[in-house]
This record gives sequence, C-alpha cells and structure tokens, in this order.
Amino acid sequence: MQNDEMFMNPGKVNTVVNEHRTKIEYSEKTHLIEQSSYRYSLQERADANLYRQLFDYESVPKVSFNHRYVPLHMPEEIWITDTTFRDGQQAQEPFTVQQIVDLYKMMHRLGGEKGIIRQSEFFVYTEKDREALKACQDLGYEFPEITTWIRANKKDFELVKSLGIRETGVLVSCSDYHIYNKMGLTRKGAFDKYLSVIQEVLEMGISPRCHFEDITRADYYGFVVPFAEALQMLSEEYRIPVKIRACDTMGYGVSYAGAALPRSVPGIIYGLTHYAGVPSAMIEWHGHNDFYKAVTNSATAWLYGCSSVNCALLGIGERCGNTPLEAMVMEYASLKGTTDGMDTTVITEIGEYFKNEIGYNVPPKTPFVGRDFNITKAGIHADGLMKDEEIYNIFNTEKLLGRPAQVAIDSHSGLAGIAHWLKNRCPDESTNNVDKKSPIVAAMKELIDREYVDGRTTTMSDAELMEIFAIAKGKVEL
Repeated sequence: MQNDEMFMNPGKVNTVVNEHRTKIEYSEKTHLIEQSSYRYSLQERADANLYRQLFDYESVPKVSFNHRYVPLHMPEEIWITDTTFRDGQQAQEPFTVQQIVDLYKMMHRLGGEKGIIRQSEFFVYTEKDREALKACQDLGYEFPEITTWIRANKKDFELVKSLGIRETGVLVSCSDYHIYNKMGLTRKGAFDKYLSVIQEVLEMGISPRCHFEDITRADYYGFVVPFAEALQMLSEEYRIPVKIRACDTMGYGVSYAGAALPRSVPGIIYGLTHYAGVPSAMIEWHGHNDFYKAVTNSATAWLYGCSSVNCALLGIGERCGNTPLEAMVMEYASLKGTTDGMDTTVITEIGEYFKNEIGYNVPPKTPFVGRDFNITKAGIHADGLMKDEEIYNIFNTEKLLGRPAQVAIDSHSGLAGIAHWLKNRCPDESTNNVDKKSPIVAAMKELIDREYVDGRTTTMSDAELMEIFAIAKGKVEL
C-alpha cells in the first residue's frame, strides 16, 4: 500500500468534529455510533515524573494493574519492518557493504512478493552507509522499502531528500527520564521543539516516522496522547502521512490483560488509535528484549491495533537486542494462518550467513536458527522421533526451514538415538531399516558408552560416529 493511499483511507467514516475535536462517528468496526469524548492536553510539570512506585531502580521494576480492559482488534493488514542495519548494527561490529547487500537480498526473498517485510531502515552518516544504501536501491526491489534514521537538523533532512528517500525516522523521546533528565527540557519545551522539527521534515515533502523513545516509562495521557494528536493535525495540514513508532526502549512493556499504563502494550496501542486517532497503518511497535518479552509484546501490539512491528535479524541490537525478525515471521504465519508467500527457508540461509560470513556466534539453542533448535539428545525423545516425527518436532522443519529433525549422540542418547542417526545421517544405505533392536545399534552403543565412561563430556560428531560405525560393522552383521 502506498503512503498516499494509507493517508486517504484512515478507516474512519461519517465523522463530526466540534471545536474541541470531540468526535461523534459511525464506526465500521463496531457498527455503532461512537463518541470519543476524552481529549487530553499536554500536562506541564515543574519536575519529572519518573514513576518511582514502579521504577525505583533498586529492585526489579513492578507491574501494576488497574483492571481496565481494551478490545482486541488486529488490523486487516499487518506487516514487519526491519532495523538490522540501524539499531541492529549499533551493538556489534558494523557490517560491510557487501554484507548489507547480501542480507537485504535475503530479506527481500524472505518477505515474498507481497512484501510482508515492508521496510528496512538504514543509517546515512558515513560514505559506507550511503554506498550500501545506494547498492540496495540499485537492486530495484519494491520491498523492503528503504527508509532512514536521522538527527533532527536541516542538513540531515536535505541529505535524505537528496538520496530519494520517502520516509525517515526522527527521534522524539517521550518519557520524563529523557525530556527532563537527558535533554534538560520541560514537557512544553520538548513538545514545541519536536513539532517544529517534524514540521521542517514535512516542509521538505518527506514522511516522518516519529520515534516515541521510552514510551513504556512516559506519562501517557500527559504527554504521549496529546503529542500524537498534534502530529495527526500536522499530517492533516500537510496531507503527508506521519507514522508513530512506539519504542519500548528498555523492554518494560507487558502484554497482560488489565495491566496499567505506562507498561501496558494493549493500553498503549489502544490509546493511540482510540484517543489520538492514529490509523493502525501509521503505528509501529519497536520492542527490546531486556525482560524476554520482545516477541510477545510485538505480537500483542499487532493484536490490539498496530499494523507494523519493527525487528532485527536474529534479534541483534542494543543490550539484549531487538525483536527477532524471524520470530515475527512465524508469529505472522500463526496469527494469519498463512505465510502469505514468505519463503521461510531463507531463515536458515540467514542464520548460516551470520555464522559463516559475518562470524556472529549464534547461540545453539536459538529458535529456528540455532544449531540445536530441532536436535534432541534424550533417548526417549529419539524413540519418539523414530515412531512419529511430529511427537518431538515443532512442525515440518525440513519443509519450512530446510532443516530435518535430528538426534545428537552423547551419553543420554540410548539405543533409539543411535538408531535414528543410522537411519537419517549415516551414508551407508544398509542402515535404512535398522531399529533400536538391531545388533549394529547395540554394538555402537557399547563403543559409545565406553567413551563417556572414560570421561568424555561432549557430543559426538558425524565423523566420529562413522568411525564407530565402521568398527561395529566389523563385529556384527547388518
């Protein structure tokens, strides 16, 4: 969907707005006449509200509940955006130009013809950044659309314009931690400064993506909603889409029903659509994984009205990282019941590329891309795999990821594990019909057990197992 189309079709009909911007409208969603009577104004303060009852810093942050529930309403169209080349590479050794191009090509293939991976975000500050961006532009792909992230100054705006970029991210930190303690401003000062910057971007005909940094520690009704509403008014004035990226910068967001703001992901998304009037297509969730909640919070954002979730390949990024893009590919398929043309086998290629070409250490237990994600070592699990792969494999990983379920052999693998290895990994065709009662399996187990009695602790490689197989084969008949 083009930006103009998204702006012209915000999903609202028959709206009457009075001088206070109170809305009375017929909703195509609920088929009721609804009144949005709650309008929020900027609440200025002399000092910062740091929510010390939740974030006292000396203990684990608390989750409070107010038992206010908002409705599930997933948009008809949802998609994924990427920040691997911006937020992702901030936290590790920078990619080379060729690595960026290679990964961008793989994301294009992964996202499919429908562009489920809709956009990818680039830096533009160095010559290398611009070379990589230009090389990806020259590929001519519609998806992922290339966007940027810039500082709030006119020189950067002009640079983006010269590169032919239609949308750029602009930082508009929204918690008092940032407004008062980092920037030394008041809420009114930040509010006015941000609006003037966004207006400059709009004057240049560029669509701004406003990064509401630290939204899960921000005064939601005292700053976030009135600022989001002011941005909507600018969007209407200039007739250019203004996107809001809700940034869970510290990973404080929670998906629990009835949880209170500022940590409630359902509350944040519902408030942006219902109180600030931001169309779902103009809302993007950007989550971090400091409390292991990045994937769940991103899916929750979709469920409550956010069209877009921002991710990085393998979850790379600041501190504990961003939401893993490959995880949201699977969440998309789970929620929509279809991959919508995405080529999920590319996920395996991306994991291998990170390991072999970039030298990135992929933890072996990482879902979908780790070395051991669909490998079992337990003998009882191997026995289940022998009888029916579905018992211990999450889905057809060979079909969807190009990685069949496997068994790793160690002291716990038992007869079933060895039999599974012989049937699936041993190149000798004479082992195709063995089971855990076959003499060759017992002979191999005896040799393997001896290794671990002698002090071995690591799993056995295929090469070692082939040597053991050759020895055992000389002792028994297959």
